[in-house]
Amino acid sequence: MSGKALDERVGYVRLLFKNRAYCAQSEKYWVTDQSQCLPRQIVFYIGHGELGSPAVLVSRNLFRPSLPSESWKEVEGQPGLRLFGRPLSDYYAYSPVREQDAYSILISHIFHCRKDSFITTENLLASWVFWTPLLDSLAHEVPRLYPGGAENGHLLDFEFSGNQLSFSQQQLEQLVPGPGSVPMPSDFQVLRAKYRESPLISAWPEELIAKLANDIEATAVQAVRRFGKFHLALSGGSSPVALFQQLAMGHYGFPWPHTHLWLVDERCVPLWDPESNFQGLQAHLLQHVRVPYYNIHPMPVHLHQRLCAEEDQGAQLYAKDISALVTNSSFDLVLLGMGTDGHTASLFPQSPTGLDGEQLVVLTKSPFRPYDRMSLSLPLINRARKVAILVMGRMKREITMLVSRVGHEPKKWPISGVLPMSGQLVWYMDYEAFLG
Repeated sequence: MSGKALDERVGYVRLLFKNRAYCAQSEKYWVTDQSQCLPRQIVFYIGHGELGSPAVLVSRNLFRPSLPSESWKEVEGQPGLRLFGRPLSDYYAYSPVREQDAYSILISHIFHCRKDSFITTENLLASWVFWTPLLDSLAHEVPRLYPGGAENGHLLDFEFSGNQLSFSQQQLEQLVPGPGSVPMPSDFQVLRAKYRESPLISAWPEELIAKLANDIEATAVQAVRRFGKFHLALSGGSSPVALFQQLAMGHYGFPWPHTHLWLVDERCVPLWDPESNFQGLQAHLLQHVRVPYYNIHPMPVHLHQRLCAEEDQGAQLYAKDISALVTNSSFDLVLLGMGTDGHTASLFPQSPTGLDGEQLVVLTKSPFRPYDRMSLSLPLINRARKVAILVMGRMKREITMLVSRVGHEPKKWPISGVLPMSGQLVWYMDYEAFLG
């Protein structure tokens, strides 16, 4: 982390050793050079900060460093000074006998051709082989903005999540700032309420996606524990992309080998077409996780070199697969979105099929290109044990307000027909969609 607006200027390299000991006694009984419960660390203090000068710090319960006396001297005691959560007296601390300006040393090494002090072109190019994929993986990540100030320090706190680092999400007890305080975005975290008589979870996009991904994983683990498998039906479009990436990169405990992936809807284009929902699923999720090939169920929109021809009976084939593999045709979880016209899946207003009846999978028409679609029907969706509806973006604010006031009118507003018969419906909305 770096930046001119940060509240503290300090540079260091800190090696903190994993501590496997636990001390039952109070900290006041710990002996600095013997206790195994004190942090064991080596810190190469580069400069600035509270110490103000370069130094090498080694925990007294680790070892006493041996440094050349002509170059290093022991730091004299500074009562009250604490570094990295411990008083300075907890460290063997050494600083250079004579400090030299970094630029003076740099210019001297250039003048004397000290090549060993510089990174070679070969090593520099090799480093980009390592860094480029990491930077590419962050291409869709919005940087965490830090407005400054002690009250916002927790915005930069991070923790280990699986094999990744993630920002810590503090659960604030007080959602409304007290008198005299200025509201900050961080004061408002995940908001739980009701929407159309169903649970609503609302948050900033990053927190919302993380919450939804965690809920999906929890549902998957529970389903595998109970039934030995997890049937998940996913929607396409742009909204779920961040979710797919989160599931792919941040959920190493997800039971992918026991997961069956189905599509909620598909555009009538070849599966390798950029507009194919399956292609989006493949690019952002499937190629990154280990789902057995036979557990992946794309919609059969391309049969006999034709797209969604009724005589090919692709919808009936998909319905048969669902009936054969999904107990009672009840998915464990169905992920839906909501369009600005109130459509969901590929069930559009005034659709002649899919809003009622006995069909599980139907061919539909869209007012947008590509016009021909295949979709799960509302009756099938409503058999699910859990339905999650993800709504994101300011452009959804108007339809969100409108749908909140309508009743059960699936012909006019297909999304209003999503009412699981015996399952649970949960809405996930970001603040822009929910509050504008």
